[in-house]
Amino acid sequence: MEKQGEIEKGKANNFAVSFSALRRDVVNVEDFMERLKNEKGQNAVDIADQIEKLKLVQAFICLYVQLSYSDLKEFEDIMTGKRQEVDNLLRPILDDVDNTVRCKYNMDHVLPSLMDNIDECISSCHHSTSSATMTDEQLNFLLLNLHHMSKYHAEKIFPLETQYEILQNVCGNVRDIDGLLVNGCVEHEIIQFVLPQFKLMAERVALFLWDDQLDGDYRLFKLAHLLLKIIPIELEVMHICYTNLKASPSIEVGRFIKQLLETSPQVLREYLIHLQEHVVTVITANTSGARNIHVMIEFLLIILTDVPKDFIHHDKLFDLLSRVGALIREVSTLVHDLEEKSKNKESTDETSRATQYLLKNIELLKEDVKYVYLKAPDPCQWSFPMSDGPLFMHLLHRHLTDLLDSDAYSISLIKEEIELVREDLEFIRSLFVNVEKRLYKDLWARLLDVAYEAKDVIDSIIVRDNGLLHLIFSLPITIRKIKLIREEVSNLPEEILKNKSLIVVNTPKNPVERKSLTTGKTIVDFNEETNWLISKLNSGPKDLDFISITGMPGSGKTTLAYKVYNDESVCSHFDIRTWCTVDQEYDEKKWLVKLFNQVTGSDLKSSEDIDVAEKLRKQLYGKRYLIVLDDMWDTTTCDDLTRPFPEAEKGSRIILTTR
Repeated sequence: MEKQGEIEKGKANNFAVSFSALRRDVVNVEDFMERLKNEKGQNAVDIADQIEKLKLVQAFICLYVQLSYSDLKEFEDIMTGKRQEVDNLLRPILDDVDNTVRCKYNMDHVLPSLMDNIDECISSCHHSTSSATMTDEQLNFLLLNLHHMSKYHAEKIFPLETQYEILQNVCGNVRDIDGLLVNGCVEHEIIQFVLPQFKLMAERVALFLWDDQLDGDYRLFKLAHLLLKIIPIELEVMHICYTNLKASPSIEVGRFIKQLLETSPQVLREYLIHLQEHVVTVITANTSGARNIHVMIEFLLIILTDVPKDFIHHDKLFDLLSRVGALIREVSTLVHDLEEKSKNKESTDETSRATQYLLKNIELLKEDVKYVYLKAPDPCQWSFPMSDGPLFMHLLHRHLTDLLDSDAYSISLIKEEIELVREDLEFIRSLFVNVEKRLYKDLWARLLDVAYEAKDVIDSIIVRDNGLLHLIFSLPITIRKIKLIREEVSNLPEEILKNKSLIVVNTPKNPVERKSLTTGKTIVDFNEETNWLISKLNSGPKDLDFISITGMPGSGKTTLAYKVYNDESVCSHFDIRTWCTVDQEYDEKKWLVKLFNQVTGSDLKSSEDIDVAEKLRKQLYGKRYLIVLDDMWDTTTCDDLTRPFPEAEKGSRIILTTR
């Protein structure tokens, strides 16, 4: 048994010697090729292209020879093919070089030596050294070749897939900090605890790249899983740099930290996105602490998305990223803890308490982002761009409600703020329904502007479009503006709030005018408003035009519409006039049949299998028509209701009465 062990040890030593010789030959060949570019009479472009191809093949051979203990499938066949590629690339170059140059660089023996050492390493591959026993120089050579391979995949094979660029950046950063160790720029004690993680990362990445024939979707799934495993190593590198290296006088260290600041935001952002998807997959939404994790991830994502922008103080960027990195490490630990406890059906109460503690740290960072890291933005004034304010307020309320009903984790960060905005705007809107807006047009205009601002700010945070500025500055300011308007509206005279009002506007189809009608009058006092409506019906644009009459029940919407509908000048102006009340339980087919029967005087049944909308279009086409759609309950049905109306330039009109 002892003798067998001695034999294995001897074989391992032989492999180490062969690999050391191979490494030396590879360095000599690449050095020779670089020198050859500068020789007179050589085609520098062709040589440069050959050098890159040769470097790639040699990097592949050296990388997988070092990792051959990993039982790579079809290892010998693939490596033999790569050996032949080296021969095919190098031999023609050496044959074209004259004897003087070959002798000058002592290259006559290089090709045979290189081929022999490749053969020797392939044949003794089962005796390669495990990563656990690699020297610092061997690990550095492994990481160097690994980065070369990851760069080739990112730039040449999958240039449009961001995840490969992330992989390249992680491998490059790990290679470079390890290079600082080998070159003596970083003390061994500072980095030694993370070296085993470097080795494990190299194995994982190399195994993934070896099996590059995977199906596209499955390959990306495997790559996402790989990034989840290896990006935490970049977090460790950031921690080392911030705690031990930021004050280093070394130029090389300073250059590496600058590189880290440039690449890390994208790397960490990718990690959080994959971590978020992982949380959704392995942890149920009702698990204690899950929502807090989504809130924290979303906040960190917003920071990392905006980190490259110039509204962050650049001299404080390293400090900000280090704090973000530290929080990501803690969030990652909590996710894995929750995952394990959920899997083992253990109590997650302790982890949930930990998420509460971490949320406090997130709030502290949020404060520091506002007062330390961000440059305060210039004031921005939003201006409501539409004319149909009541319709916009209605649609905004629906939009905010949909957001609150959504389980999307992008909303979790500001769910409480969305609820505040919705509650205050709905309170203001309900009071303004009973207020004569003509008397308070400035207040109404301010309300529309701030409501529009609220929508823009909330949507920008959710899609991470300048989300950090909007989250830290714009959203709190907008909420304060809304509360001030709520106070003003609440303090309006009580007799004003008791009045009812009615609004007549052009719909967004042709948003040009607004008319406010006070219904404290009897119908005979509607003269001004009636005349305005009649003029809109009998004159104006030739295109199909929509006019909405909006107000609370009993405010006179239907009465006003009926008076205008039966006006003598209106009757003579239109070829077809039809009045149709829209049922509260809206059914498109039944409504179309009802409208068709009123237009044509026929008795079509809704059970008949025909395209009623098309038949109705044909009946109305070429005619000037007036349609009144009375008592619409839901403005979202507008598109369905207006589909059958042809838009020929006849001056047709549609009146909508709605709450």
